[in-house]
Order: sequence, then C-alpha cells, then structure tokens
Amino acid sequence: MGNLWENFLCIERLKKQSYIPIYANNYFWRTWDQKEIDYIEEREGTLYAYEFKWGKENKKPPKDWQNAYPDSHYSLINRNNYLEFIC
Repeated sequence: MGNLWENFLCIERLKKQSYIPIYANNYFWRTWDQKEIDYIEEREGTLYAYEFKWGKENKKPPKDWQNAYPDSHYSLINRNNYLEFIC
C-alpha cells in the first residue's frame, strides 16, 4: 500500500505544479545506507522535503539530511493532511 500511496501523491503533486503553476525542480534523496526522503521540491533556491506515509506515525527527517541541508523545510504527508499537498 505504501508504494501506491507514494505514487499517487507524486503524480497528483505534479498535476498541481502544472495547474497552478508551481515552478520547481523535483528530486528524491537516498543515502548509501538506505535513508531516504520520498519527494523534494526546489523552489526559488529553497529545498522542501516531503515524506509520504500511509500510516499516521510521526517521522523525523534523517540526520544526514538535516546536516547536509540545515535550511531546508521538512513535512510529513499522510492520510490526514494530503489534500493540502495535492489540491
């Protein structure tokens, strides 16, 4: 279910970027030891990191991410708040 959730959110976010428009470069981030962030937008020189979770758990950003990009923004997207992300 988690993979389908991630795919749904990525595709719907790309649609939103097109409709509004939101000008962004899109990435994902993964380390050699498999720490990851599901979706990253670079907008106007700022990184916005999003972690997608089907469940309601709170997940903090990986320490490696925080150390490498201390000025970035991080958000957890789940079933409770996804509409704001895609609509």
